[in-house]
Amino acid sequence: MKDILMLNSRGNFVEARVNDVRFQKDFNIIDAYDLPSCDLSCYKAIAIPGLIDQEFLLKEKDLIRRFLDSGKVLVFCGHLFRPWLPGGSNFVPRTINSYQDYMVSVHQPHPIFEGVKPDDMTFNKGVAGFFSRGHHPVPAGAEVLLTLPDGEPIVYIDRYSTRGTILVHSGNDLFGYMSPERNSGRIGPQLIQWIRDEYKQLEERGAAL
Repeated sequence: MKDILMLNSRGNFVEARVNDVRFQKDFNIIDAYDLPSCDLSCYKAIAIPGLIDQEFLLKEKDLIRRFLDSGKVLVFCGHLFRPWLPGGSNFVPRTINSYQDYMVSVHQPHPIFEGVKPDDMTFNKGVAGFFSRGHHPVPAGAEVLLTLPDGEPIVYIDRYSTRGTILVHSGNDLFGYMSPERNSGRIGPQLIQWIRDEYKQLEERGAAL
């Protein structure tokens, strides 16, 4: 069921997924610049990677807004630096003095990160800093899921800036956490399931209005 649209930024991480069987069932991956000509009505969500042309997205911000206001879901993982995302603020890098500044904490339990140990998000092969190196200030009413040591929000969910739902992660692509060999490999599949559950709730909410 290819009900999630992923924009291909031509970065190595997304390019590697075009032929990856783990993504072929759930995602339709298109060139980012084909977004304006794509029929978005059949998709529950758009996944936007960090290494994307944000100047291009700024030109298409009305299209993105309309998609969300139709009761859909958008997931962005990366560093915002242009105002194309409703409710979004520019990325704020964290001052790093030691590896402990990268430590991930669970601010609020959530199905996306269920069963995932914070240390398995913080460290990759013993190295810290891959998961997040800063944060985005959250819009009013947003639900914060993960934080850095001083409470900076790494992952938040925004259900107030549009009629849809926006999930923002200030680090590497959460869909990339798929490996069954690591505890953090639960994140990707659980995020996909959350998208579908969230979309269903948006549909029910819209039907009730």
